Amino acid sequence: MKKLIYIIVVLFLVACSGKVDNPQSDEEILQQISEYKDQMAEINKKINDLEEKLSSNATADAGTPVRIEEINYEPFNHYIEVNGTVEAINEAYISPEINGQVKEIFVVEGQRVQKGDLLLKINSSVTQSSIREVETSLDLARTVYKKQKELWDKNIGSEMDYLRAKNNVESLESRLETLQSQLDMAEIKAPISGIVDVIGVKHGELAIPGMQLMQLVNLTDLYVNADVSEAYITNVKEGEKVLLEFPSYPDISMEVPVFRTGNIINQANRTFRVQLKIKNREGMIKPNVLARIKINDYGVEKSMLVPSIVIKEDMKGSYLYVVNKDDQTARKIYIETGRSYQDKTMVTSGLKPGDQVIVEGYNQVSSGSKVRITG
Repeated sequence: MKKLIYIIVVLFLVACSGKVDNPQSDEEILQQISEYKDQMAEINKKINDLEEKLSSNATADAGTPVRIEEINYEPFNHYIEVNGTVEAINEAYISPEINGQVKEIFVVEGQRVQKGDLLLKINSSVTQSSIREVETSLDLARTVYKKQKELWDKNIGSEMDYLRAKNNVESLESRLETLQSQLDMAEIKAPISGIVDVIGVKHGELAIPGMQLMQLVNLTDLYVNADVSEAYITNVKEGEKVLLEFPSYPDISMEVPVFRTGNIINQANRTFRVQLKIKNREGMIKPNVLARIKINDYGVEKSMLVPSIVIKEDMKGSYLYVVNKDDQTARKIYIETGRSYQDKTMVTSGLKPGDQVIVEGYNQVSSGSKVRITG
């Protein structure tokens, strides 16, 4: 209704001030209608602004909107957070014990193998030829030894011939055993059960001792290693439980005991080693992934906690605002604080259970100002 009155008044004033000397063309009339519409839009905007101001004043009279948290006793724990890395307990780098050309590879990368499975074979034709030669010589040496022993048992022949024949047999048997061991070395088998992660050689390439041919890894059991400052050496003991999380796996969180603590302080960074031992969940966690270890160095069963952000400082100390239940006003109270962890701070004095702390809107209130609780 107010809008309509304003529009009629404006149109009347504009009409009275207009000229009526000459008849207007259609184009001039349309131009004038457009101007009137613009004036109407401007007046409507001013009316809306005034109405919003009235509404704002009415809200101000009702009090500043705030959100509160009612304080009660709850447990509080403070944690030391350190980063660590994951290590596979069972991991093997496969190298040959003899020289030779790679004859055949029996596995592919990503394949699961069991301990004792054949992985790779090195060309052993020279060793096999040597074995056949030694076996032939050994057959002859055993025949000679048998004859010499029969003669010696009858006190015929010399002792030296008998001993020489016996030594020849033993020497060839030892030689054959050595060659057989070399032949076994040509077949490289899995020392552990796991996954073939890397194959670093191709068919036909030369393999030499010390050269890494493959890498096997078993993801069932893992170590988590972390370096902790020596300042916390009394807070970390073997067997005590810690919280373990993985930034790359936000859904995985577990409480595990400390498996081992280092006995030496690293002089370079003044830390000692802490090691955890965990079972891998379905092989999800990979070696070398980043881990976060939380070590509890302080805890109480009953404490009063407030969001750290609501605590302010002035010349007298730390303070925050609570709601006075009697008249719904903000009240400034001074407090003493304890430890903080993440976004919570302990209040050691100044608050009591049941107090309503302003946690939103605390920057818009002062002591004694009217408030309106919104949540």
